[in-house]
Amino acid sequence: MPTRKPGGRRFGIRTLLLAGATLLASAGLAVTTPGSASAATDTALPAHVFAPYWESYSGDNALTVSQQSGSKYLTAAFIQTAGAGSCTAYWDGDTSQPISSSTFGGQISSIQAAGGNVIPSFGGYTADTTGTDIADSCTSVSAIASVYEKVITTYNVPRIDLDIEQDSLTDTAGYERRNEAVAEVESWAAANGRTIQFSYTLPSDTTGLDSTELPILQNAVSVGAKVGVVNLMTFDYYTGTSHEMATATETAASGLESQLAALYPSDAASQLWAMIGVTEMPGIDDYGSGETFTEADASKVLSWAGSEGINTLSLWAIERDNGGCVGTAGSDSCSGISQPTWYFANAFEPFTTSSGGSTPAGAIVGNPSGLCLGDSGGSTTLKTTADIDTCDGSAAQSWTASGGTLVDGNGLCLSVTGASTAPKATAEVYTCNGSVSENWTVESNGTIVNGNSGLCLSVVGSATTAGSIADIYTCNGSASEYWKVSS
Repeated sequence: MPTRKPGGRRFGIRTLLLAGATLLASAGLAVTTPGSASAATDTALPAHVFAPYWESYSGDNALTVSQQSGSKYLTAAFIQTAGAGSCTAYWDGDTSQPISSSTFGGQISSIQAAGGNVIPSFGGYTADTTGTDIADSCTSVSAIASVYEKVITTYNVPRIDLDIEQDSLTDTAGYERRNEAVAEVESWAAANGRTIQFSYTLPSDTTGLDSTELPILQNAVSVGAKVGVVNLMTFDYYTGTSHEMATATETAASGLESQLAALYPSDAASQLWAMIGVTEMPGIDDYGSGETFTEADASKVLSWAGSEGINTLSLWAIERDNGGCVGTAGSDSCSGISQPTWYFANAFEPFTTSSGGSTPAGAIVGNPSGLCLGDSGGSTTLKTTADIDTCDGSAAQSWTASGGTLVDGNGLCLSVTGASTAPKATAEVYTCNGSVSENWTVESNGTIVNGNSGLCLSVVGSATTAGSIADIYTCNGSASEYWKVSS
């Protein structure tokens, strides 16, 4: 196999400098005892979740990124030690950013209060090539477990991501310690009534995991570590040939499903698919233009992910989700293709299912509000405005696509006030009469386009509060123009 260059996981220059500057700062087994788990209020992640990577070292505010992109869930990259040999972890390996509520705690709690969550991620390319992943750096399994527990209790999170690449893939002692620590934390969580899950993020070939990666999962099985999700990095293949990236994602995940079947022979295929995650690198990856993940690829992957029932969709990284550097490969801050800002986040966000139970049949759920489109107040009166409100499964929120129309459970059609074609015209319900203003197309990317105006169904002012009115607006990739249609 050609040498892989997984640069999409690399830290930016700032973090590389920090890692070098603090290399000598590591010493001993200084591990702070985790907080009590007895009062845990953690909530499991949805069964299907979109959680793009947020570069914690970028200087971007996680809450702001979540709000602007419409991504309710984020994966926070990365946590590592300040130097090889240490058992003390910091965000970005920066000793000024300890595992503490003072470091990102307010941002994370605000995201949680808004109905989302954050998945802290350990490791990454830089940590895995400098011996500063906690499991490679620290030789005490109990100390590694204590660090994981401290992150869980400090930020009250239900999942930890372990990004394992490069040298960490073949550091046998390191991955054995990591797996043993995971098993220890899972036992601790069970004893204390906590919900916790570990995802293992690994490089991918177009046919699944390669031979250097399978021993990590085999060892996890042997020591009793439950791997919740195996998350493939479906980019940077470096095979010397171009790839259609959506197809490569599908073949990689299919190969992984077969590999998992050998590891977990008693699990049904649906259970194995529910263990799989994929992380895409939007636009041009580090290899170059021959590996370009396009808007069309996003649509294909979203549809495929839903049909297979995989667990996680992600992006490396949310900061790349803009068209600010057309033609540039492998940037940490832009995709290298011409695209609307947040296009990929908005395209993938509908993959997330409600954490509070299944979405009612026929519901049209707004992104990022998580609220359902319906007739305001549940009214059956003609010309009642359409709004978003708490999903309740009522007739006013139960929609059927029929002949290009959207018909609610009361037999009324979604329309536009006065058959207007102007941006910001209000959506309403009316007698189904075949008028062109009642024609809608549910696009595969999650937008709903009016046939009369060519404008997208949206929410006035991009509001996310119950009772906010639906309207039509220029299709511009904003979060409020994306919907999840439940069958």
